[in-house]
Amino acid sequence: MPIQKPKGTYDILPEKAFQRNFLEKKVREIFNTFNYSEIRTPAFEKTELFKRGIGEETDIVSKEMYTFKNDEFTLKPEMTAPVIRAYIEYNLGNESPLQKLFYICNMFRRERPQAGRFREFSQFGAESIGSSDPYADAEMIMLADTIIRGFGIKDSVIKINTIGGAEEREIFFKEFKNYLSAYLNELSPDSQRRFVINPLRILDSKNPRDREILNDAPVLYQFLNESTKKNFESILLILNENGIMFETDYMLVRGFDYYTSTTFEFLSDRLGAQNALLGGGRYDMLVQQLGGKPTPAIGFAAGIERILMIMEADNLLPVKNDFPKLFIASIGEESKKFSFKLLETLRKKGVKCETDFLGRSLKSQMKEANRINAEYVVVIGDEELKSNSVMLKKMSDGSEVKVTDTDNLENYLK
Repeated sequence: MPIQKPKGTYDILPEKAFQRNFLEKKVREIFNTFNYSEIRTPAFEKTELFKRGIGEETDIVSKEMYTFKNDEFTLKPEMTAPVIRAYIEYNLGNESPLQKLFYICNMFRRERPQAGRFREFSQFGAESIGSSDPYADAEMIMLADTIIRGFGIKDSVIKINTIGGAEEREIFFKEFKNYLSAYLNELSPDSQRRFVINPLRILDSKNPRDREILNDAPVLYQFLNESTKKNFESILLILNENGIMFETDYMLVRGFDYYTSTTFEFLSDRLGAQNALLGGGRYDMLVQQLGGKPTPAIGFAAGIERILMIMEADNLLPVKNDFPKLFIASIGEESKKFSFKLLETLRKKGVKCETDFLGRSLKSQMKEANRINAEYVVVIGDEELKSNSVMLKKMSDGSEVKVTDTDNLENYLK
């Protein structure tokens, strides 16, 4: 029985690879316009990085990481912690007080595979490290919006919230836990566990009964100080002034413990239960948490698979049209040798071309030229070898032109 791919993974066949390359190229162009530079980190990191960065009691760290048997290394489940590790390790803050970085890479999480969610998946994302200015928050959200809109996706909804700082949340937690205590036995097992470890994460519950209980719960925003609220209102004003449509959602929190202040998500109902296209927020404590100096930062990450799902459904993905310019058909061994040399000569000049490697008949070679959508065909046999000339046939209309010197073939193709 043939061996198949592992559960929760996927193969990217040529047509899909073409579409993914289109997406990645577009993303890189937009990041470049916003003056972001690419960063790449190893596929695995020390396990401690994610425990300290994401939080030991988060679902990712407690349930979903691929950790090697000795517990020392883990395949990366997200990219912010590795970027911050590199930022600290290479003293990037000394090179420039503001580092604007982006990435496109694969991540790994041991979770239940479903639509738009895989065990190996791809993300692109951005991290702006060094500024606490409201304009930095606004730029990050506008960057994300530019990318999503740039793919032609028009029905996503931007939701924004602020979860304040640690001291503000502690005051809220007292009231929040006091309210939830009356319903503790009715909460889902995950929310009961979070009640003890990190009550804020209960706000992220998708359990129907949890959602009912939360309807009348205290709202975190009411416990934030005036400076936090003023900063948040400044961000919203900047977005409004720049034509960014959004909704404030005071229940919005993110799944990682490192988030502070601004949080945001881009949602699409067409993705079902896993409806987040993109999400991010501010994480002003993470650099210090991982051993660096106190440094403000904000970022986002987007799932490539989910974006491709919507683009495919809306016919927004390009159709491959980068076909060979020329197919060289040959008759006989000497012609094959000549054809191969001609093939390599043209390729060195940047002409995309192909020939036969299966010893097929001329009729089959012509069918192959048609199958791969070659724009032109030349046939090389004994006569063509003697005269060093060929008939260049245009496949779309069957018209032909004589090329008296194969050294000039490139000019005719151009």
